[in-house]
Amino acid sequence: MDEKTLIAKRVALELQDGFLVNLGIGLPTMVAAYLPNNLNVFFQSENGIIGMSALPEQGFALGDLTDAGGAFIGALPGACAFDSATSFGLIRGGHLDVTVLGGLQVDQSGQLANWMVPGKMVPGMGGAMDLVSGAKRVIVAMQHTAKGKSKIVQKCTLPLTSVRRVDLIVTDLAVLQPSAEGLILKETAPGVSIDQVKAATDCELIIPSNVPEMQITE
Repeated sequence: MDEKTLIAKRVALELQDGFLVNLGIGLPTMVAAYLPNNLNVFFQSENGIIGMSALPEQGFALGDLTDAGGAFIGALPGACAFDSATSFGLIRGGHLDVTVLGGLQVDQSGQLANWMVPGKMVPGMGGAMDLVSGAKRVIVAMQHTAKGKSKIVQKCTLPLTSVRRVDLIVTDLAVLQPSAEGLILKETAPGVSIDQVKAATDCELIIPSNVPEMQITE
């Protein structure tokens, strides 16, 4: 199993029946493919749809039906489309149960930086700032390191997406829960030791006496 699939399968366990969920661009979109059986989740995209799904097969793509990243999507029976003002009203109004976002860095206090890639032109923050500030629960799904450097740091050096503390971080090595005291190591990935997580992390972790192995969807 590759690292991204592992992360997506673990995040899927955080979703509950009837939730309204926003999936960020990239790795987070994979979560929809690994929902537990008989779980009904309504996926929202900030460009204006609730009820999006994967394309049933090739050849069904429609130019006007995409997610926020421009990828083609399908729509479930009963799905609805609306303008951006309504979409961001849902987000800013606190109606999203969960948002799952990628990350460039998360620091020891649980703050996220995920919108500016160093050295690259970006059009702006997009919906990330609103999602982190407005969703009831924020889950960061990302790889623990990039190019040999930890993405879990003492203090973010990239611009913050929001001053809000995120609720959970799921990586290919561990599950971390931010708290007022710091990052708590909740789970380790299969075959990964606590020492390996510590070595790949650029800040101190709070380590309970019992750290179970990460569970994932089938």
